[in-house]
Amino acid sequence: MTSETSSGSHCARSRMLRRRAQEEDSTVLIDVSPPEAEKRGSYGSTAHASEPGGQQAAACRAGSPAKPRIADFVLVWEEDLKLDRQQDSAARDRTDMHRTWRETFLDNLRAAGLCVDQQDVQDGNTTVHYALLSASWAVLCYYAEDLRLKLPLQELPNQASNWSAGLLAWLGIPNVLLEVVPDVPPEYYSCRFRVNKLPRFLGSDNQDTFFTSTKRHQILFEILAKTPYGHEKKNLLGIHQLLAEGVLSAAFPLHDGPFKTPPEGPQAPRLNQRQVLFQHWARWGKWNKYQPLDHVRRYFGEKVALYFAWLGFYTGWLLPAAVVGTLVFLVGCFLVFSDIPTQELCGSKDSFEMCPLCLDCPFWLLSSACALAQVREEAGRLFDHGGTVFFSLFMALWAVLLLEYWKRKSATLAYRWDCSDYEDTEERPRPQFAASAPMTAPNPITGEDEPYFPERSRARRMLAGSVVIVVMVAVVVMCLVSIILYRAIMAIVVSRSGNTLLAAWASRIASLTGSVVNLVFILILSKIYVSLAHVLTRWEMHRTQTKFEDAFTLKVFIFQFVNFYSSPVYIAFFKGRFVGYPGNYHTLFGVRNEECAAGGCLIELAQELLVIMVGKQVINNMQEVLIPKLKGWWQKFRLRSKKRKAGASAGASQGPWEDDYELVPCEGLFDEYLEMVLQFGFVTIFVAACPLAPLFALLNNWVEIRLDARKFVCEYRRPVAERAQDIGIWFHILAGLTHLAVISNAFLLAFSSDFLPRAYYRWTRAHDLRGFLNFTLARAPSSFAAAHNRTCRYRAFRDDDGHYSQTYWNLLAIRLAFVIVFEHVVFSVGRLLDLLVPDIPESVEIKVKREYYLAKQALAENEVLFGTNGTKDEQPEGSELPLDTLHGSQGQPAAAVTPGRTSGGP
Repeated sequence: MTSETSSGSHCARSRMLRRRAQEEDSTVLIDVSPPEAEKRGSYGSTAHASEPGGQQAAACRAGSPAKPRIADFVLVWEEDLKLDRQQDSAARDRTDMHRTWRETFLDNLRAAGLCVDQQDVQDGNTTVHYALLSASWAVLCYYAEDLRLKLPLQELPNQASNWSAGLLAWLGIPNVLLEVVPDVPPEYYSCRFRVNKLPRFLGSDNQDTFFTSTKRHQILFEILAKTPYGHEKKNLLGIHQLLAEGVLSAAFPLHDGPFKTPPEGPQAPRLNQRQVLFQHWARWGKWNKYQPLDHVRRYFGEKVALYFAWLGFYTGWLLPAAVVGTLVFLVGCFLVFSDIPTQELCGSKDSFEMCPLCLDCPFWLLSSACALAQVREEAGRLFDHGGTVFFSLFMALWAVLLLEYWKRKSATLAYRWDCSDYEDTEERPRPQFAASAPMTAPNPITGEDEPYFPERSRARRMLAGSVVIVVMVAVVVMCLVSIILYRAIMAIVVSRSGNTLLAAWASRIASLTGSVVNLVFILILSKIYVSLAHVLTRWEMHRTQTKFEDAFTLKVFIFQFVNFYSSPVYIAFFKGRFVGYPGNYHTLFGVRNEECAAGGCLIELAQELLVIMVGKQVINNMQEVLIPKLKGWWQKFRLRSKKRKAGASAGASQGPWEDDYELVPCEGLFDEYLEMVLQFGFVTIFVAACPLAPLFALLNNWVEIRLDARKFVCEYRRPVAERAQDIGIWFHILAGLTHLAVISNAFLLAFSSDFLPRAYYRWTRAHDLRGFLNFTLARAPSSFAAAHNRTCRYRAFRDDDGHYSQTYWNLLAIRLAFVIVFEHVVFSVGRLLDLLVPDIPESVEIKVKREYYLAKQALAENEVLFGTNGTKDEQPEGSELPLDTLHGSQGQPAAAVTPGRTSGGP
């Protein structure tokens, strides 16, 4: 391996390049620079910005050299020299165009004030180029103010708390979940950074540590996202587009160092932030410890920390649900041994001759499948008994309380992590939106001119996108219909095989193979739809990244919801409902509709749920373990094999940027959220059919937390720290699933379960359920019996002519009444809980009100202290007050400031 510095540091040339860029670049679509003397960079570009920070930046670096830092961000691209020589003219032109784009992009980065140090690594016929980016003190100060970053003013005592730790301490029980994690991030009062108030911020005397690594990454990524490399009207700007076009291979911030601890052991002062996270969070041995969310937030940013906070919160709440569900299941285990209908079935001998299951199938005796029927009936009784009603009610209220208390937890974290007002006042327009927006308009919150896209035009685009979504959902429904037909045909084929065992299991074989076919459809359609959703969401022109992600999430979730839940919904609410009766069977495209097995559809639904939910969890966990390792192994093998061909020694040292390039790129949190939200749907929507679902979810999530933590710490390249106010639209999706779960479980208990028919039989006929089996079987009409010269029985509440009996109508009225009462009780109690549990904890509300009050006091003092000739000083929007006015008369921190927190909870 040969490593050389090809361009060195270009900081000294930045002024000249900026001047040249200002003269040459006339392609700015929108220039929203304010008219003040303090010139700002455009929303759409940074390459043509004036001297970073103007006079303020100069004041920042006065008396201190603007020395470049160690690289914070790395751009990577590879050039295959052998391939270049073999390319045709069209491919060579494309390669030359990519090279021109890269050079323009790097020149514009230098013009924006970044230092670019290029390292070229020759690996045989391939050259790997690393552009190491860093920003001087002046650039950091300028963009920190321009991006409205909040920085600390005053350190506060750590206020992290955990309700379970407090409860165990009050009870005097040792808390095995608690662990002392070193290097706890302190908490601060913070406010928007202002260059002219620099001395009043904590740590401003040390330029090397004043901006944390995550703040520097945010600044550099903002510059990368807005820097053009061609004509901006053609959307040739930003790092995202360069990566999508293949101009660059990777772009990532550097990790703080290796995650493995030094040889002498985990000594706290010697551990970097990544090693602390590995030792106390990302190890499997820490499965029973609180998550160090403050450390996660400091290293990965608020968005990642909020995901792990929600995942831990949800997993903790699964514990009582799993305990109650397991108890309900055990009650069902005791009931199966004394079930009278099952005993009657096996003792019926030749009493019940059943009607054929298909057109050419023979008659059969119900007792001939005694062993199989007994298994089905007993399995059905595990899930179908009175305790299921209680558990369904419990889980409905559990889901409501979960969301209510998460709102409180989320509000507390947003306050402590200084992102309560992020989406409303601090989040800036997306660079792609800014470059493509046709006009500007004043922001109603900040009053600043910003890129604007007419709401009416966006509404028309979203309507057109909705039509595409409906078409894709229709495709999924068509696939479901084809699978239903496949199941019916497969059941007929297997029933005619002549094998008694296969004929008895015909419906199960058809259901299992149908699930495999359904899985193939799901995988194929998901790949197509996700790509389509990306295109539609970009076309809809959403202003901020949060709104963009919310719109994309909603599109994909609607599709995945139909994909994953269509089969369980069909089994729960449609299968066996429209069969007809002997002599008048209903068909679908000429094929007789499916019937439920002897044990009913509820046991089949439980089987389907366990296969889909547990199987999906196992497959996902295997993928999350194996795929990153295989990708990382292939990346290392590919790069290091080239080095060996180039003659480099195996033990040659390499830079940290090379180590990080060998890691797997972080693909975001969308798939992680989607997996957990789909699991939440399985746990709540169909819980009446499977009380063990919360237990399997709990076991999976214990593994999921540490598995995801290990991926982020050990196997992923470090993601750019992103801010977030909450978990976004996922919360509203969870709320929608909660309401759907109440209705779904009410209909499951009423129409799919035998709970109400058994209760009706107890009330009207026999309390011990003797004769219930005969009660559920109807006799074939006389016309059918005459045609076949024999009579038979089938499962239905019909009279001898095939019409619905009085019992059917009585049961239907009872079922509808049960649905109405169930959902009214649950929704009423849920509404009451919503009123009783405030969205924001009282302690947080008091702190916020206190800070607003002290801020008003500070402002009044400021007017007296700084007014001249009896007039008030004009305070520019976002400007901060001197520290002596940030305290009340008793010396309390006044926070003219938005309360910022940089430490997290357990």
